Amino acid sequence: MIPMIVVSIYLALLLGLGIICSRFFRGTSADFFVASRSIGPFVLLMSVFGTTMTAFALVGSTGKAYGYGIGTYGLMASWSGLLHSAVFFLIGIKLWAVGKKYGYMTQCEYFRDRFDSDKIGYVMFPILVALVVPYLLIGIIGAGTVVAGITGPKGPNPGAFPELFAATNGAVPAWLTGLVVSLVVLSYVFMGGVRGAAWANTFQTLVFMATGIIAFVLISKALGGPAAASQAVLDNAPEHAAREGKIGRLHFFSYLFIPLSVGMFPHLFQNWLTARSAKTFRTTVILHPVCIMIVWVPCVLIGIWAAGYGIQTPPNKVLGVMVGVLLKNPWLTGLLTAGILAAIMSSLDSQFMCLGTMFTKDIVVHATGEDRYSDNQKLWIGRGFVIAIVAITYVISLFASGKGIFPLAVWCFSGFGALFPIVFAAVYWKRATKAGVYAALLVTTAVWFYFFRESGYGGEHLLFTDLFSENEEAKHPTEGVMPVAVMFAACLVTLVLVSLATKAPDSATITKFFPKKND
Repeated sequence: MIPMIVVSIYLALLLGLGIICSRFFRGTSADFFVASRSIGPFVLLMSVFGTTMTAFALVGSTGKAYGYGIGTYGLMASWSGLLHSAVFFLIGIKLWAVGKKYGYMTQCEYFRDRFDSDKIGYVMFPILVALVVPYLLIGIIGAGTVVAGITGPKGPNPGAFPELFAATNGAVPAWLTGLVVSLVVLSYVFMGGVRGAAWANTFQTLVFMATGIIAFVLISKALGGPAAASQAVLDNAPEHAAREGKIGRLHFFSYLFIPLSVGMFPHLFQNWLTARSAKTFRTTVILHPVCIMIVWVPCVLIGIWAAGYGIQTPPNKVLGVMVGVLLKNPWLTGLLTAGILAAIMSSLDSQFMCLGTMFTKDIVVHATGEDRYSDNQKLWIGRGFVIAIVAITYVISLFASGKGIFPLAVWCFSGFGALFPIVFAAVYWKRATKAGVYAALLVTTAVWFYFFRESGYGGEHLLFTDLFSENEEAKHPTEGVMPVAVMFAACLVTLVLVSLATKAPDSATITKFFPKKND
């Protein structure tokens, strides 16, 4: 029970932070939705980084490395380190500037004005929500699998609570962990809004970065040191230590489209708008790749060490099992479990907040008029939708717990990454038209759903696997192209062709979003 006591203390600290943050809440919808645009550089870095590092980064990457080897680091961490900062610099700063100038709080508000289309928000909102929900699911599922792995049976011994949870042989069931995590996140978001999420993210990001390093050091020590642990991989699972692991080169290179998803994340857009000034982005652009390395290197190594050590468990449970089996100190186990949950919750809060903001601003207020509701009513509409989306996501998680965290996250990121040409065109291409955006949105959504269905609704899926080698023996076992590459191409081609074939935007719109330098 000691690990669960430590985790309970950590969750209580989060609730306390939410209460403290509520005392700084100014009682306005602007403060609830964008923290009155007052977030400084360090908190922005921690908030943005914490938002992008969820169960996918810790639980998912460890499980993926356990199955596919060292190449997992290159798939996401290397590409993300390069592309995330580039997107923050090229897209994030410009969107922050235009958002501050015109008072935007959501993506849909920006795209509605940029493409002079009153209805575009109604098309974008369900698409963005549908893509965010899998992101939420991996957090709740990840929390459940980690706690189940740590509290579950160890060899002939039952789990931590054999009498209380007999159905799971003593392990804390995933449904209970998911419920507790959802309620804790909901509490501090409800009380403090975006500021509460930003402060909680800062605390949680520091916790999971520190505990990730501690886990790495302690697990490597339990395995006889990094050299001995790596030698065991070479001896028992040499394919995991190869340069690309069990991942084909085209498979590897087509992953570069996945990190572009940060340009279209609605929750990241909202985080950008909280920045105090353009200079606030400097710390994030410079240090974000370093933070990615600090988190991903230990997780990937733990995953391949698990393969070399002979751990037999589903990929989602690798990190939890390694911590539970190798670390005999229950206090340390509890601390590391809290760190894993910190990474998970640091994404859930921002996503819950962004969906509440979008529903309030893009659906309710836009449909009824800005003056229909008082500022306080808007605040409670946002809170109400946050409660609803938490409940809906939790219920879905009860039926989707068998899905792999890494592939489910990749499908989520693929959808957002495929839509990247839209936001890039909005910022840099004057000739992009609303007809082009509508067509690109619909075509990309259709292509995404087709491939998603072909994958078995969330499984691993590669395209053109039979076209890259005539020699079957020479063909890499996982060679092929990620579906996101085809989705991205479909979005880009559709956007360009339809835009060029339709009437150019009005001069007033161009002047508003592309002012001359002397203006």
